[in-house]
Amino acid sequence: MSESGNRNRPLVLHVGSEELVIRRRYEAASISNDILIAGWFIVGSVMFFSEAWAVPGTWCFLAGSIELLVRPVIRLGRHLHLQKVRARTPAAPGAATLMAAPGSPGDY
Repeated sequence: MSESGNRNRPLVLHVGSEELVIRRRYEAASISNDILIAGWFIVGSVMFFSEAWAVPGTWCFLAGSIELLVRPVIRLGRHLHLQKVRARTPAAPGAATLMAAPGSPGDY
């Protein structure tokens, strides 16, 4: 199987007698991150109803804000993907080379 085929293979986690299959990893990570963002802000908002819980609520808002930063990092990671460099013929000395990855990038 080619290297690009390995990238598109689903991630399978075995949980007891069941399997959790994650097909589009970056999209799944982004959705999970959005759920965490909502959770932090909901918990923080509820904590602000009581003055005694204002400080922990502020920490929840800070965690939610940090998660908002994670969202574009996940999206950027989806577009920039490191892979092994294949052996190729040497270029002329001093010549700059730019190699595009074979095939379409897809969503892996």
